[in-house]
Amino acid sequence: MAVMEESQSQLVAFNIILHSGSARTSIHEALACMREGKFAEAEEKLEEADKELVLAHQAQTDLLQEFSRGTTIEIQIIMVHAQDHLMTTMTLLEVAKEMEHLYKRV
Repeated sequence: MAVMEESQSQLVAFNIILHSGSARTSIHEALACMREGKFAEAEEKLEEADKELVLAHQAQTDLLQEFSRGTTIEIQIIMVHAQDHLMTTMTLLEVAKEMEHLYKRV
């Protein structure tokens, strides 16, 4: 049975944090645009966030595929943090998309 090296799992965690962090920044920029009525720009920011989250999710999926192949993966606190970061950012994106609809109605 293969064992994933600690440095490799940390790299995956940092990739998840990097891309979900970039997505979070884009989401906050989109919300600022919405407050100013700049909906086209807000939509672009939300699309950027989507793309970053796809990259973060792909890193997570790659890790899951390694696990499904029988690779032993030691979970460290940085991976827990990365997963938390990804999931909260995904939720924030969903909320921002709903808020976009509300801003457009007002």
